[in-house]
Amino acid sequence: MSEMRAKQAMEAREIGTSGIWASALSMGTWAIGGGLWWGDNDDKESIRTIHAALDAGINWIDTARVYGFGHSEHVVGEAIRDRRHQVILSTKCALQWYDKGGEHHFSKEGHEVHRDLSAKAIRRDLEKSLKELGTDYIDVYYTHWQCHTYGLIPIEETMGELMKMKQEGKIRAIGASNVNLQHLKDYTQAGELDAIQEKYSMLDRRVEEELLPFCESHKITLQTYSPIEQGLLTGKVPNDRIVKAGEARENKLWWKPQNICLANQMLQGWEDLTEKYECSLANLVIRWTMLRSPQFNVLCGARKLEQIEENIKSAKVALSEDDFRRMDADAKHYMELAVR
Repeated sequence: MSEMRAKQAMEAREIGTSGIWASALSMGTWAIGGGLWWGDNDDKESIRTIHAALDAGINWIDTARVYGFGHSEHVVGEAIRDRRHQVILSTKCALQWYDKGGEHHFSKEGHEVHRDLSAKAIRRDLEKSLKELGTDYIDVYYTHWQCHTYGLIPIEETMGELMKMKQEGKIRAIGASNVNLQHLKDYTQAGELDAIQEKYSMLDRRVEEELLPFCESHKITLQTYSPIEQGLLTGKVPNDRIVKAGEARENKLWWKPQNICLANQMLQGWEDLTEKYECSLANLVIRWTMLRSPQFNVLCGARKLEQIEENIKSAKVALSEDDFRRMDADAKHYMELAVR
């Protein structure tokens, strides 16, 4: 398939009511940041991967200031330097390691990271991101994590500064990540919110309880991350896989040994579907997620060519309604069996 035909085949969805249209499948770059979270990286390979995504019509590239403590933004900036016009670019603010402002979030690689949603902090983050990414505007600017203590920094203050950035043309749309329903209501009352970013997979559906209904009724895009549970739902993880201390999968529910076995049992039951659609298990799972809601944008991480090529195939799976419902029922069954 030619580049032009591939781009035409990629479904596009509007980001909230912003007038910005992006591919329904987007590319995440947390792993591109490397470090203790993800290990060593080949930055040249990461750049080739971003280019392959853009060539195939995946035009939304997501990063964050804290990924690799600036390294992910740097690599993304290098990749898009000569093709910024092709990219819907999102990054995130409010996790900072420059001072002790805000509330402590975590310690990593010698850095003490704080959640700081003050106007001063998020403005500083924006200017650092613009410089690292080599651009003069961000398409979607997310607050990465909300205050531990509700109201410590009023969302009116945070949103007020974001709206100023938008009026200045430095950001085009506002997003919030890792929110609860109260946060979501506060953001929408204080300004123009077009997207939220939350963890969602067919085995982790917490957003269906409150956030997804709110987004659907208010036309807010819900960009889902970890749709394949950080690789678990590829069917390639052995039952005896042990997560090492410090890696990104540590303490994750579905990466407990007992739950890895359960997930693999579920996936083995879909071998007939992979044959029917001539696709991989990951393709099935990602496509199922894309079809779950028209407000979803499905964020899939990649740092190698074979990973982005695999993700791209997912958008082309013609999953039937009956098979969608079958996968849905199977996933709900195994969710009930999960060891907490």
